[in-house]
Amino acid sequence: MRFILAPITLCAMLAGGHATAEKLTLDRIHSDPSLSGPGVRNLKVSPDGARVTFLKGRDDNQFQLDLWEYNLKNKSTQRLVDSKTLVPEENLSDAEKARRERARTAALKGILNYSWSPDGKQLLVPIAGNLYLIDAAKPDAARLVAKGNVLDPKISPKGRYLSFVRDQNLFVIDLTTNAERQLTSDGAGTIHNGEAEFVAQEEMHQTTGYYWAPDDSAIAFKRYDEAQVPVVRRFEIYADRTDVIDQRYPAAGDPNATVQLKIVSPAGGAIRNVDLGSEQDIYLVRADWSSDSKALLFQRQSRDQKKLELISVDAATLAQRVLVTETSKTWVDIFDDLRFLAKGKGFVWSSERTGRKHLYLYDMNGKLLHPISSGEWGVDRLLAVDEKAGRVFVQSNRDAVTDSQTYALRLDGSSADKPARITQGDGWHDSNFAGNGEVFVDTYSDPSTPPQVSIRRPDGTMISWLEHNELNASHPYAKYLDAHLRPEYGTIKSKDGQTMYYSITKPSGFDPAKKYPVFLSTYGGPGAQHVARKWGNLFDQYMAQQGFVVWRLDNRGSSRRERAFTDPIYLDMGRAEVEDQLTGIEWLSKQSFIDPKRIGVFGWSYGGFMTLRLLSQGSDKIAMGVSVAPVTDWSLYDTHYTERFMSTPKLNVAGYKSGSVFSHVDGLKSKLLLVHGMADDNVLFTNTTRMIDALVARNVQFDLMTYPGAKHGISGKVPQRHVYGMIEAFFKKNLMPEPTK
Repeated sequence: MRFILAPITLCAMLAGGHATAEKLTLDRIHSDPSLSGPGVRNLKVSPDGARVTFLKGRDDNQFQLDLWEYNLKNKSTQRLVDSKTLVPEENLSDAEKARRERARTAALKGILNYSWSPDGKQLLVPIAGNLYLIDAAKPDAARLVAKGNVLDPKISPKGRYLSFVRDQNLFVIDLTTNAERQLTSDGAGTIHNGEAEFVAQEEMHQTTGYYWAPDDSAIAFKRYDEAQVPVVRRFEIYADRTDVIDQRYPAAGDPNATVQLKIVSPAGGAIRNVDLGSEQDIYLVRADWSSDSKALLFQRQSRDQKKLELISVDAATLAQRVLVTETSKTWVDIFDDLRFLAKGKGFVWSSERTGRKHLYLYDMNGKLLHPISSGEWGVDRLLAVDEKAGRVFVQSNRDAVTDSQTYALRLDGSSADKPARITQGDGWHDSNFAGNGEVFVDTYSDPSTPPQVSIRRPDGTMISWLEHNELNASHPYAKYLDAHLRPEYGTIKSKDGQTMYYSITKPSGFDPAKKYPVFLSTYGGPGAQHVARKWGNLFDQYMAQQGFVVWRLDNRGSSRRERAFTDPIYLDMGRAEVEDQLTGIEWLSKQSFIDPKRIGVFGWSYGGFMTLRLLSQGSDKIAMGVSVAPVTDWSLYDTHYTERFMSTPKLNVAGYKSGSVFSHVDGLKSKLLLVHGMADDNVLFTNTTRMIDALVARNVQFDLMTYPGAKHGISGKVPQRHVYGMIEAFFKKNLMPEPTK
């Protein structure tokens, strides 16, 4: 049952207040307050279950985040920590700037992360390289406990210590004495302790490089040396200067950083080395401790990513045994679903061994006890395990591929193929559970409902709103609601017969007798879903209101699908994806309201690659394209991402040649706008300079925009407003030319 007013009801309520529908503008989309309403992020339930804390942007700057709390007892909301009071002006280190770029938070300021103490009495708040302890009962009395480029701070599981990384070494503060202790001393130059290396941050979603034992007895930490990683000398061009950066960037086929796993006591003393095996050219993708602290578990992935092992290390003797081995003919994905049951009773593990991702229960010796989930559906992620009630909570698109819902399963496997859905509103739900699974925070949206946040019991019944964000007359989006356009969803078949999902948004004042131009938005790469039934991209909405049919299609290789759908891209990135997008264009061109001569494509990053490939192979079907920060040759991109799908350039010569934009560029005849940030350290600017050279060599005219100082996301309100203004102008110039006078 829906727990919000239906959009049609809201429209009826507000229609009387607007004589005419007011359309979106780019200036309004990129100004404050956010048109999506007061969004919240980083939701956490306090250890005692009494409070929900979250980060929220300010009314005058949606990108400046403060720390807030909702008290479940008195149902009150208050700001706990004003980020501007702690640090009026931020001065970030280069290491912190790089970390934020990896975490896709470069546009944000203020408080980006925080954590609760185990007793729920204090909060640990890092901001601008300094570290504060906040008394939850007296939040105005913030205590500065560490300063000077502090990275990745944590409160230990038992609450005795604070830990953090500074200057490439691991430190702790004993809270009983306030004494600071440096646990490692060799971090300098190419050697880092307690940090994740570049590809681990960028591609393995490693947000930390060290791991506390649950009883505070030890810390396992990653030590890496990037001396053998090739140095890429690149220029970061700003408006007033040019910085020459020597970046260690492991492109496909290059040596990676050498990684070690070590154990140290927070009291100091000898550092013990964990044997990662005779093969050194591997990935250390995860590390965890068993619930009783008797075993350190790490996940070792082969360089070719076709094998992943979960290995148990006895904390006392360092003796090892392999508990689980996953293999694949293509690649083994990495997940964050490992959970340990209390008192060494076993662990929950996720695997795609059946072709769909499901959960399994093992004992601590690595014996499979039973599947927890099974059937013709897949788990997106494990949310919580409630051992007391014998329940496991997961997120999945089981009922609709375009949706996300929360489900409950029995830990004993008795409901493996029939999970109970506990979120009921059709659309998109993201759930955050308390550690014991007894309460969760649900963030819900659909294409006409901006994100609404509620606190709920495990059966889905509501306790309270955290952020109702009701689309009423006072909402920032209210005056644009009458002009709001809902996308329609459907499916078409790929050439090999698989089902692909699309969304189509028809323009304002749609007349089926007319023919419209198309704004085709694409990403197309693995690890992302572009077609989702949730509160959408406001630029898509804007373009539809400007008179374009907005089209999205999830081609083969896109995420949240079975392996039969994702695997066709293996060793030949670009082939199946381009074929599927062209199939979508072919279907679209046959619709009576589409002008097949006025189809344009836009994409960013992998989508930029897709744009160039589509124009090169489909210029007879696509009139123009905008490619932002594109990969143009996969040999230029990093090891872990590229080799997962393409192997190495040495072992897959044909695939790298076929996957390169330059092998197809002779076919590029359509209008092109090429855009790139001039300080991009992810998809290096070299990708675009080579593209420029190739186009000039072929005497192909194109438009170019480069952004001084901009990274991969070209972040910030002013640059974002500019880049999307350019995209709009290019589409209108080429697909909606002014009538001849």
